[in-house]
Amino acid sequence: MPRALITGITGQDGLYLAELLVGKGYEVFGLVRGQNNPKRELLHRIIPQVHILTGDLTDVSSLIRVMGIAQPDEVYNLGAVSLVAYSWENAALTSDVTALGVLNMLEATRLYAGRDVSKVRFYQASSSEMFGKAQEVPQKETTLPWPRSPYGVAKVYGHYMTINYRESYAMHASSGILFNHESPRRGPEFVTRKISLAVARIKLGLQRDLALGNLEASRDWGFAGDYVDAMWRMLQQPQPDDYVIATGKSHSVRDLLDFAFSAVGIDDWSGYVKMDPKFLRPADVEMLVGDSSKARSVLGWKPQMDFRSLVQMMVAHDLKEQGARL
Repeated sequence: MPRALITGITGQDGLYLAELLVGKGYEVFGLVRGQNNPKRELLHRIIPQVHILTGDLTDVSSLIRVMGIAQPDEVYNLGAVSLVAYSWENAALTSDVTALGVLNMLEATRLYAGRDVSKVRFYQASSSEMFGKAQEVPQKETTLPWPRSPYGVAKVYGHYMTINYRESYAMHASSGILFNHESPRRGPEFVTRKISLAVARIKLGLQRDLALGNLEASRDWGFAGDYVDAMWRMLQQPQPDDYVIATGKSHSVRDLLDFAFSAVGIDDWSGYVKMDPKFLRPADVEMLVGDSSKARSVLGWKPQMDFRSLVQMMVAHDLKEQGARL
C-alpha cells in the first residue's frame, strides 16, 4: 500500500486529493496545524481513513518528526496562507508559511529520504498568481513571473526553491502551476464561493445584496476535483517537471455573476450587486488564462467540468445547505 502525506489537507484541494488517493488504495496522512482547526471534524466525517498528524510548516523540526511517522512515498505540499487579499494585511505570515514553509517541507523530505533521494516524490502547489502582470497570453510553464501580491511573491519563492532542490539534490520534485480552481468546498472568503453563497441566500430571502470589488477581473476557473488528479499524475511520471494546469478559458467576475444568478432564475442581477472600494486590491491582476497543453500531452490530463457547470454545482450546493437551515 503506497503512503502519502498531504499538508493543507483540510483545504478544498486537500480533501479532494485525500479522497482520490484513498480510492486508489493509498494510506493517507494529513498534516494539521494545532488542535483547533475548524475543518478537522469535516475531514474525519468525509474521509475517516486519513491519519491526522500535528505539525507546522514554520517549524522544520515538527515536519521531520511527521515525516518519520508517516514514512511517505509521496508528499503533497498544499499548505499555505492562500487568500490573496489577506496577504497584503499579513505579508510576513504569508511569507513564513507560503514561502519558507516550502523550504522547510523540502528540507524535511530531503533529510528523511537520506541518500536514496528517489525514495520520496514531492509535489509543490504553485499558483497562477505567480504570473500576476502577465507577460504573455496565455501563460505557460516558461512565462516570466511578475507577481502582484505578497501571496504571489511567496509562491514564486516556493516554486523556484522546488526547482532548486530538484536540480541540487536530484529530488523527484514537481510543481503544479494551478490556475484558479473552485468547488462547493471552497471557503466563503473566496469570491467564487462568496458569490454562490450570496446568490443562494438572496434566492431564499436570507440576504438582500452582495458587495464586491473589481467585476472586470478575469480568471481561468476550473473544478478542484479535476485538478487534484493532475497532482497525482505528476508524481507518477518517471521524471519530475513543472506543469500548468488550466482550462484555457478565461471568465470575468461578471460572467460568474451571470451564471450564478441565472442558476436561480434571476436574469438581471444589477439590483443585487454593489461595488465596494474596500474589496479592491492594492495591485490587481486583470486577466489570467493558462496553456495546459504540456499537461495534456505528457500527463494525459484534461479538465472534465466546464465553468458554467461548476458555478451551477456550487449554487445548488449552497441552496441545499442554506435551505436546510430554514
